[in-house]
Amino acid sequence: MTARPRKQRHTVERRIDKLEQWRGLATRYDKAATVHLAGLHLAAVFIGSAR
Repeated sequence: MTARPRKQRHTVERRIDKLEQWRGLATRYDKAATVHLAGLHLAAVFIGSAR
């Protein structure tokens, strides 16, 4: 495996780890898939804006 795919995979894994730190997303308290997806989008926006 070359360095570029490894770096891209590492970036994706780090972002997934950050999303899993959000308790509501990690435990999926929301029963409706649309509510869960909305929470996922909100978390992604907050994580992305924190950079």
